Parts: sequence; C-alpha cells; structure tokens
Amino acid sequence: MKKPTYILGLNFAYHELSACIIKNGKLLAAVEEERFSRIKRGKQALINNPDVLPKEAINYCLDIAQIPLKRVNYIGLSFSPKERLKNINVDSYYMPGNWGSERGERLFYKKITRVPLLLNHLAGEDLSRKIRWIPHHICHASSAFFVSPFSKSAILSIDGIGELSSTWMGYGKNNAIQVLKEIYYPNSLGFLWEKISKYLGFTEYDASKIMGLAAYGNPRRFYKIFQKIVQLKADGEFTVDNSIMRFRMDDFSQLEDLFKTPKEIRRPLKPTKNHKDIAAALQAITDDVVIHLVTFLSKKTGSKNICLAGGVALNCVSNSLLLKNSICKNLYVQPAANDAGTALGAAYYIWHQELNKPRSFIMENVYWGPKYSDLEIISALKKFKISSYKKTTDITEKVAEKLSEGKIIGWFQGREEWGPRALGNRSLLADPRRKDMKEILNERIKRRESFRPFAPSVLKEFLSSWFKEHRWGKSLSAEFMEVNFDAKKIKQKKIPSVIHIDGTGRLQVVSKKTNPLYHKLIYQFYKRTGVPIVLNTSFNDNEPIVCSPEDAIKTFKRTKMDYLAIGNYLVSK
Repeated sequence: MKKPTYILGLNFAYHELSACIIKNGKLLAAVEEERFSRIKRGKQALINNPDVLPKEAINYCLDIAQIPLKRVNYIGLSFSPKERLKNINVDSYYMPGNWGSERGERLFYKKITRVPLLLNHLAGEDLSRKIRWIPHHICHASSAFFVSPFSKSAILSIDGIGELSSTWMGYGKNNAIQVLKEIYYPNSLGFLWEKISKYLGFTEYDASKIMGLAAYGNPRRFYKIFQKIVQLKADGEFTVDNSIMRFRMDDFSQLEDLFKTPKEIRRPLKPTKNHKDIAAALQAITDDVVIHLVTFLSKKTGSKNICLAGGVALNCVSNSLLLKNSICKNLYVQPAANDAGTALGAAYYIWHQELNKPRSFIMENVYWGPKYSDLEIISALKKFKISSYKKTTDITEKVAEKLSEGKIIGWFQGREEWGPRALGNRSLLADPRRKDMKEILNERIKRRESFRPFAPSVLKEFLSSWFKEHRWGKSLSAEFMEVNFDAKKIKQKKIPSVIHIDGTGRLQVVSKKTNPLYHKLIYQFYKRTGVPIVLNTSFNDNEPIVCSPEDAIKTFKRTKMDYLAIGNYLVSK
C-alpha cells in the first residue's frame, strides 16, 4: 500500500504558538503550546524570539500520529521572513532596535531563519527539502476556507500584522484560494485594538475585555473622533492615521489630546464613563470596517458565503452584524482564528494548493487536543493526595444535580479544545439562573473584571425558544462561540448570569453530534430546572486553560470551586 502523507503545520513567529498534523488531508491533532508550557500565548511577541518553537505541541502531534519528526513529509511554517524585511523604513514612529527599525527587523529575520536548523536538530537529520515558508495571511485564509463547509466562498483575514499586510481579501473555490486585495501596515484594525486596549489600562492582548466593556458605553460620543483615525475608502479599502496611533511606540499623547482622557495607569482598573464610551466607539468603527470589507468582497466575488480568520475575526459582535444585516448569508469562523490557526492553514495550504489534493475534511468540532485515561486521572489524584472522590456510573447526572443546587463545577472531559474558547471539555460550569453567579465566580475563582460576561451553553434543539436566531442558528460558528445572539426578553430574567447588559449572549450552541457527553449533562440540568442552558467559562484562573489532570487538580485546590468532575470521577472538598 502507498505510504500516507503527513503534514505538520507550525506557528511560532509572534504569539499563540501552535502545531497541528494532518494525515492524507484528515486532521489528527491541533494544539497550542501554552496548554503544556502554562505560559500564556506560548510567549510574548518580541523582536528577538521568533525562533522559539512549540516543541511540546510538536511532540504531542507526533505522538498522536505515532511517527517521528523525520517521517513527516512536509512542514508548513506560517510566515515569509523576506517579506517581513519590507517593514524597514515604512514607519516614522518606532523605537530604535525594535519593530520597524532596520536593526530590529534584521535581528528578527536572522532569528526566524534559524528555524529550519532547529527543526533539523529535533529530527536528527536534514529536513530542509520538506520545509515550506508560507505567508502569514495565506495561512490564515487557508485555515478558514479549506476546513469550512463551503465549496466556494469569499475569504477575509484581519489581524494586527502578518509580514507587512494587516488585511487579506480573497476567494476560495474547491481546493484553491486566490488573493484579491491586501491592505498594509499601518492600516491595521488589530493594532488599533491593541493600542486602545493599552490606552484604556489593559494589555495589548485584552481585546475581549474591551469588547465586553463596549456594551456599557455610548458609541456616539467618541465616534467622530474614531472617524478621524479610521477612514473608509473606495473598493474595500480603509486607512488608519498612524500619526495619531503611533503603533510602534508607547506614545499615547495624541490619543490623550483627542479624547481628553489621560492614559489609564490605575490597578485594579475601574472603568470610567470615558473608558466605556471609547470602547463602545471602537466597537462601532470596527463594525463599520468589517461590514465595509465584507460588502466589497461579496460584490467582488458574487458569494454570500464568508470565511473569517485573524484575531479580529474573534469579534463576535461584528460577526453577528454581518448576519443580522444580511451582509452575508453563511458565515464560518475557524475556531482558532488567532495566530494559532495559521499552523492549521499552513498544513492545509500544502495539501490542497501545493499538492492539488481534493478536500475531504470539515472542522465541525474543536476537540483536537490531549485526552487522558482513567489510569492517568487516578494517578494524578493520588499524586496530590486527593482522597475525597467517587467514581460514578453517570457523571452527567451527578453534576447536573450539583449545578441545580448552585454549586460551581470544574468540568474536565475528553480531548482539549482547539482555540481560545472552552467549549465543554475544559470548562467551569454554574447555574445561569442565579443573578449573583457572576460575582461569585469572579470573587471565588476567575478574579477578573466585573463587566465581562459569561457565556451560555444552550442545547441546539432549544435555541430558538430562548434566543433570536437571525437565521444563523445552524452555523458551525455558533457552536464555536463566535457570534452573539439576542436573548428573548421573556427569557432574560430566567438566566441573568449569562445575559450581557445589552441583552445578548456570546453563546455556544451544543449539538448532540458534536459533544454528546456535554449535551447529555445540559439535558440532565434541563430535566431538573426547565432551563436547557448552563453557564460556561474557561477552566482557569488567569492562566492558560487547563490541559492535564494535574492542571485541573491544581486549579481546583487553589480556588473555591465546589466540585471537580474529571472523567468519571467526582472530586469534592
């Protein structure tokens, strides 16, 4: 028989280090390095560390495939180093020796081009003929289209920056994609969110916090100021005024002058009305840009399907407006839309675009990470001297009972989720009927800002009874927690802890086909309470989502959750 073809995809240039492996076009494993290293995003995006590889993620993928690295046929690296050198002399605002400077960019180039040698060292042989450098946004686009349910689709990738471009627009048909237009730095929505996040007192990685805060503000108050910064142009173009933003400097003077608000430095942060209104206006201008881009793409391609990738594609508010306003008919957001997903795109670009293989795989679920046996779970419980646990014949029945009593449960089951969302395998669960549950979770476990919403996980068959579907209830992206739904007013008071201040829920539709165990748990809760919904948040406390039984037990021990449901075992305190 002909030997199978294995393709390893890697992301490492900036952040969200990750690896995936496919066998004859079928995905075997995909995982982020942070899950193993316990370092958020795998590393910081620095000018001097693009050669830090996701070694543990690579080893996991190879273990699942049951092959050594030298047996891999192709290795896709989601970056084009020479294209990155185009940043030299592009920007007037930069720090000497850092991003945008000649010395900094040449250091970055020198470091990242060491990666093949590092891979050779890991394999114990020369892998250079197997390695393919693939542009960042091509990988984003491939990660969305090639695993989507669409045979034809417009494709949009939006983030901070790839090599030099921040936005990529294209079209996919069967097993090929083509670029239609690219928008280049400094015209970057992703960097706009990073800079405003820092201006408001958060970090550059806190876009999701700003998105939650935006619902509390008045978007009209500062909207005209954002229109000075961001301007829509003809043919799907937009510009960002970098003389104001100064993306590559810690200079906020222009923003302070425009908004008449000093950069926030207090800790802990207590958002003011100005903060809320700035966040709301940022969300509004982002909605405008995304709608502008997708409208152009829809007309250009004639497609009512859209595939989204890049960090900005995780903005579930903008995603929802595309469907609500009929800008597109069908939407697919690859669940690891951030840079982690470029590893997936690199692998599938090689399989389809370079090897010309037909498509045979749709990413319908996110469960591509590690799973653990009962033996491994018991071993971890003994290691931490945990004696208060019982094996159950039906873990869903026990957990549903505890949830209905107001208990907080760490839910650890099956394979780890791919991407930034906890979707029912590494989740913290609670009763959505309790109005005080947000405060309890934040105080006892999550230790995060009070304005951030928690997500509802709702049984697919009950979705239309509780939420206004806006025709996208059947979208796979609704199962990945990538769109907002408006809760029906008559139902909002029944599930107050999962409804945001604007009456929406960034929900997860739970399908029996996709996750039968989680579906069964929520159904058991429904039988007891009449509510087919549970509160779902990621199983962590200001760290990466837990991966192993040891991670879960450590988090259980140091927080005030009530129970840990790990495999078939229910652990109490």
